[in-house]
Amino acid sequence: MFNHLPPVDMDTRTQARIFLADQRGCTETPGGTSCHTLNFGTYTAEGREPFGPLCRFSDETLRAGAGLEAKSGVNTEVVLLPVTGGLEYRDDQTAGFLESGQIGVFSLPAGRSYTVTNPYETETVQFLQLWFAHGSSGFEPGFSAVRFDLSQKNTLLLLFERPGDAPVRVLLGRFDGRREGSYLAAAGAQGTGVFLFVLQGVFEAANRLLHEKDGLGLWFDRDEVIEFEALSNDALVLLVEVPR
Repeated sequence: MFNHLPPVDMDTRTQARIFLADQRGCTETPGGTSCHTLNFGTYTAEGREPFGPLCRFSDETLRAGAGLEAKSGVNTEVVLLPVTGGLEYRDDQTAGFLESGQIGVFSLPAGRSYTVTNPYETETVQFLQLWFAHGSSGFEPGFSAVRFDLSQKNTLLLLFERPGDAPVRVLLGRFDGRREGSYLAAAGAQGTGVFLFVLQGVFEAANRLLHEKDGLGLWFDRDEVIEFEALSNDALVLLVEVPR
């Protein structure tokens, strides 16, 4: 059903894989649409395995008044990023509202569920869900919300960082057309992976053309500078760094 691209060696130190938007696994329900860049639920395809600890990358749309519930079988950090509109969130410990310009992070113990709901009467909402698997060492359940300001253009803003033996970073940037950016991926002893996802517009990254909702996964075995360029105005790119 799907035509998937095999890994491509950029050089002896780097591997790359493109995740095209139209090859995602999309599920339509009465409440909305969920599109998975990585294998999740009933969607499985070759080359869409978890990207290091990043085990879910879902682009979600919820219709007015609709909600969804999710539960992970392992300790997981759940990153919620509203793109259009806002979200109500709840688990058995906390509840609140996230709006555009905020990111919410559940540190969710294995087996605990959470819900997100579209509170609007007529409008749909769009948001991203990212799941990062976490071992038991240093894991503390909880929820945190952080504001960010995308009026700071042409730079990457740090939204979330998990320190420790398996560090994770999530960054977001809004770029003007023809503006360039870069990111230093620190590989450490085991190597590192960087996943780029275009939320809006068009980018060229690591000599590859990425359109809206396309992704690019890169693996490095030593420190590497990733260079990219926005090819349209108000282009948005999300960058995730994970350990190998």
